[in-house]
Amino acid sequence: MGTPVDVVVTTAGRESHTRIVATLIRLTGDWDLAEDCAQEALALALERWPAEGVPNNPGGWLMTVARNRAIDALRRANLERRKLSELASLPLDPPAPAHDDRLRLIFTCCHPALSLEARVALTLRTVAGMPTADIARAFLVTESTMTRRLTRAKDKIAQARIPYRVPSGAALNERLPSVFAVLYLLFSRGYDADGEPAFADEAIRLTRLLARLMSDSEVDALLALFLLQHSRRAARRDADGNLLTLAEQDRARWDLDAITEALRILPSTDGPYALQARIAACHVAEKTDWTRIAELYDQLATVVPSPVVLLNRAVAHGYAQSPATGLAMLESARVGGGLDGYPLALAAEADMTARAGDRWRAVSLYEQAAAVAPSPAEQQALLRRATELSLNGGG
Repeated sequence: MGTPVDVVVTTAGRESHTRIVATLIRLTGDWDLAEDCAQEALALALERWPAEGVPNNPGGWLMTVARNRAIDALRRANLERRKLSELASLPLDPPAPAHDDRLRLIFTCCHPALSLEARVALTLRTVAGMPTADIARAFLVTESTMTRRLTRAKDKIAQARIPYRVPSGAALNERLPSVFAVLYLLFSRGYDADGEPAFADEAIRLTRLLARLMSDSEVDALLALFLLQHSRRAARRDADGNLLTLAEQDRARWDLDAITEALRILPSTDGPYALQARIAACHVAEKTDWTRIAELYDQLATVVPSPVVLLNRAVAHGYAQSPATGLAMLESARVGGGLDGYPLALAAEADMTARAGDRWRAVSLYEQAAAVAPSPAEQQALLRRATELSLNGGG
């Protein structure tokens, strides 16, 4: 555990990193220089603050140091006088205009010209300030491989002349889904059974930032969705580390503050994330309203008729109406493709089959789902359910 000053430095660095990097990129056009200067400022804070004390304005101190490092680097490179002048006149706490530098950075990192994986990695490194080694570990590649990927992404931004700005008008509506996709994948990587929790935390932090910087109901909805799902994180496993279903979780371990905030900001619109957030809100209610959940999935399926949405719609109707209805809808969803060999589809079929009375067929389906589950934790949970069914019919 770090010293109190270490904690202050880490917190100030996390809160200031995005603004420092975003501002220096705008002024210098050099992504690597901006990141290096931000890191050097943080390193100097760790060296000086324990002895000299924490400054009154930690973020401003870090910005000043990073700015001065950038000026020194540009002087050494003999770059144009205009950039030096802009850097030298940079205020410690620049006002946040409508098109804040941080928004520029987020939209540039999430440009659709980059692959989704590249967008996520670049956002983690540049916007969130996550070490390259940690990103590489999450992507199951070496640090050198991830470094090359990040370099290629930055090179593509330069070569494609992707503008460092926030789109406006119709272009903004076209680009927002790309930003949402990055944040959603980032959260999912942290929320998965064997995922990295820091990714989910970072997705929530960045979505909060986006919500503060721009007014958009789907941004609020996405934040509400993340908070509702994240509120159950501490209750997702038992004392032995086994995954628990929603019905098995101890609600006393849920984060009520996160739930309260999510319900407060949840918009009444009908966008895809608003609908998903309202579904998540139904799941945190004391009594699950499956009829309402089924209705919301019916709406969502008209907006986003993806295989996973159709699967979840079938599950909802399996509870709202009958297992037979759910199984029929699942079979219909499979016709469209995308669910073959999908472990959650097999698990859903197993659950509805068990409730329909075909116990041994359900056991077989749970075992099939376990065989293709992506993580040991999910495999164990599915096999545990199969064992419970085979021994006592599911308890």
